[in-house]
Amino acid sequence: MGKGDRKTAKGKRYNASYGNARRHGGTRAAAGAAAPAAKKTVAKPVVKKAVAKKTVAKAG
Repeated sequence: MGKGDRKTAKGKRYNASYGNARRHGGTRAAAGAAAPAAKKTVAKPVVKKAVAKKTVAKAG
């Protein structure tokens, strides 16, 4: 489990290859820190409309 193991990220770095153990895009933490801070949007409360119920006149 060292630099000769191609299934680990350390082995991928040693072999200069990419794969499942070493993603080409980088880590999520580094990508999140480099991205500009997005503005938080305030969620508007959902207002449910009352549905009018149909009344059926009974025949008889």
